[in-house]
Amino acid sequence: MACRISELVIDAADPDRLAAFWSEVLGYVELGREDDGSIEIGPADVGFGGLQPTLVLSPSSAPRTGKLRLHIDVSATDRDQDAELERLLAVGAKPVDVGQTGTESWHVLADPEGNEFCLLRTRLQPL
Repeated sequence: MACRISELVIDAADPDRLAAFWSEVLGYVELGREDDGSIEIGPADVGFGGLQPTLVLSPSSAPRTGKLRLHIDVSATDRDQDAELERLLAVGAKPVDVGQTGTESWHVLADPEGNEFCLLRTRLQPL
């Protein structure tokens, strides 16, 4: 038997702001809040345990130091990469230079707290 990724936990200075951003990016909804201020978001019809992992935005006042050791890659489902890039920039993503050569097929972006993620060229079928 193997494991499946069920949720990803991201430390956040402002969990509400990041939950709103990632909900807009991924089409997720708020699934719940914990007493510590953590917010879990995920697919509306499935919630925790579905094919897509949920995200837990966990409050943290610790400053980020250095490059992230893990980042999220996203792919559009209902438009091409250029149109999706425009949408992501409109909801608050920022372009980031992490040493790209300019020939990559992906775009490196950052969420409102500076966490890098990539928008891939490959278009996926919606679940």
